[in-house]
Amino acid sequence: MNSPATTALFTPSWHAELELAYGRCGATTRPLLRRHQGPLRVQKHLYAEGPEVCQHIIVHPPGGIAGGDRLAISARVDSGAWAQLTSPGAAKWYRANGPASQALNLQVAAGATLEWLPQESILFSAAQAELRTRIELQGDARLFYWDIVALGRPASGERFQQGHYQAQLDLYRDGCPLWHERQRIQGNDGLLDSPIGLDGQPVFATLLATGEIDGQLLERCRALQHPVRGDLSQLPGLLVARCLAAEALQARAWLIALWQLLRPALLGREALPPRIWNT
Repeated sequence: MNSPATTALFTPSWHAELELAYGRCGATTRPLLRRHQGPLRVQKHLYAEGPEVCQHIIVHPPGGIAGGDRLAISARVDSGAWAQLTSPGAAKWYRANGPASQALNLQVAAGATLEWLPQESILFSAAQAELRTRIELQGDARLFYWDIVALGRPASGERFQQGHYQAQLDLYRDGCPLWHERQRIQGNDGLLDSPIGLDGQPVFATLLATGEIDGQLLERCRALQHPVRGDLSQLPGLLVARCLAAEALQARAWLIALWQLLRPALLGREALPPRIWNT
């Protein structure tokens, strides 16, 4: 009979990588590189808005992330190109005896645009999720980024009683930091219910968008009628939005509503929600 240590050593896990790159060819953004190892894929590229915006849907075929899994995603957008990346559904982080990780590296050249708009990440109680995101912008590169995290499964009455969520997010322009953030939440942490933490709300979301908007549009964003506790801050060259919510769907609806208001102002194009969000 194998000892527990021996059994743990051979616990199956997925190590997967996805590397993407996009370039401008005439009036069209085209994929230049699509390399994968392990269970990470992108579906066929789509042009729902016309040739300028190339949309890819990132798929993780196992359907969930378990202890020992390691995912690495990188995307590069060259000058003049515009890539929009999303996902077909929620990413599920399962309960585990050891950590699972995701490393995200995004590079956007001068004159390029990247929209990173995944659906939510759901952390089951006792999950051990560790995420690292690094975004590098050059020159006048444009970015629209969001992230939604749901701790536990409120619809099933499951609180995040065990495990941990750990995340780091670094955003740079020409090597200078624009945003630097570290988060760590333990299962049953006092921050889950503290009024200076999550205040009893199991879902939190962050939006980062490069550029600046006028006070009138900022007030329109703040006036959105959604059942979330959210607000926006205009920093030099960077707009930051945060919310707390009772359900992931509420947070996602708020982010989409912000995107629909902000995209024309910051990116010069009407917001057309990807069809995959409706399935």
